[in-house]
Amino acid sequence: MPGLSAPQTTEALVIHEKGDLRLETVAVPPLKAGQVLIRPAWGGICGSDMHYFLHGGAGASVLREPMILGHEVSGIVEAVSPDETRFRIGDAVAIHPARPCGHCPECERGAKHLCRNMRFFGSAAFLPHTNGGFRREMVVETSQLYPLPSGLDVKRASLAEPFSVALHAISRAGDVKDKRILVQGAGPIGALIIAGLKVAGAAEIVATDLQDFALDIAVKLGATATVNTGRDSHDREYEIVFEATGVIPALPTAIARTQKGGILVQVGIFPPGDVPAPLGQIIAREIDYRGTFRFDEEFAEALKILADNPWIADGLITHSFPLAQYKDAFDASLDRKSSSKVLLEL
Repeated sequence: MPGLSAPQTTEALVIHEKGDLRLETVAVPPLKAGQVLIRPAWGGICGSDMHYFLHGGAGASVLREPMILGHEVSGIVEAVSPDETRFRIGDAVAIHPARPCGHCPECERGAKHLCRNMRFFGSAAFLPHTNGGFRREMVVETSQLYPLPSGLDVKRASLAEPFSVALHAISRAGDVKDKRILVQGAGPIGALIIAGLKVAGAAEIVATDLQDFALDIAVKLGATATVNTGRDSHDREYEIVFEATGVIPALPTAIARTQKGGILVQVGIFPPGDVPAPLGQIIAREIDYRGTFRFDEEFAEALKILADNPWIADGLITHSFPLAQYKDAFDASLDRKSSSKVLLEL
């Protein structure tokens, strides 16, 4: 059948250990039932990709073998399996990077994003590691593919995964319409939370960060005010606070900025180990402290919002590099004074 042949090898960006990124030739497996061959077009560099590069691990997930990075990926269908009816060669798609097991207690109660056996693109949580999408060709389960809504191109669609993280964080806060909200940390996820809050109708969205460049991005994405906490004092309280830095000393500040009876959503991921915090303030002020991790059904919603609001992607993406210039791309991602979301053209 035409379109079923796949190249035997392809080029991929592989992390071997801390600081050791290499562009290598890797195998492309033959298509099986329920699979599609994708030619990735764009991939966003995420904080976890940077952690693997800088530290050899992301949280508790430590590299034990070489792994292809990348989980924020969009692309074009290049070949389909004989049983495939949803997708055709040439279709533009966004790729959901998660493969839950479907049978653990979390999956069975409908919390697939908390699957204890989750396989996630570009993750070293399990051995063998789950390879990601920074490559020229990849085989993907059709269940992970989403067609792009009308008006959304593959470049902007590469933001579907991080925007889904932001939308899930917002859902954890409950009703945000007409609320006074603080977003602590204006990196890419914090900025996307701000965009999601604007779309959802929040009355006031204040962003804090140590970098003016990040705060400028926050304004583009909907912040009504900003505070550079490196030089300006800030002692207001808010109905809802999103802590999106993952920096341990930022947690007491987030607690202090949450009003009595308010909601504090922890978005930033702290390093492994215990985190000191003034828990007495959470008790005495009846603060509702909520965790948020990855996303569940928000992926399709993220694509629709991105299609209807191109200013989100255009405001967040600051750099793009060909895959061969991956070193420059990672250097740019490290520079928070001049970059936000950095893309690789695959």
